[in-house]
Amino acid sequence: MSELIQVRKKAQVTLPQSVRERLGIVEGDYLDAQVRDGELVLKVKKLIDKEQAWFWTERWQRGEREAEEDIRAGRVHQFEDAEAAISYLHGRAGKTSTKSPRRKA
Repeated sequence: MSELIQVRKKAQVTLPQSVRERLGIVEGDYLDAQVRDGELVLKVKKLIDKEQAWFWTERWQRGEREAEEDIRAGRVHQFEDAEAAISYLHGRAGKTSTKSPRRKA
């Protein structure tokens, strides 16, 4: 797909509607501009809050994918309360617990 765009006053350009729709670009989005081998390359960038950056690390996303796979495969447990969950985890780790786990049926 190729579109001809004219540079206007103050070096402004308007992205054609077909390009915006195809890439999901909306008002307020950011574009990263790079020059590569004499060509202008624009990439759509989505900004996230600094407080949420940890969620998008490769390590966290890998864990999210693993958790989703466990859920799909039925590798999940439900417990009556936090103490029951901790007791279950201690049992899995080989620790002894004074309380018996109260798993939900």
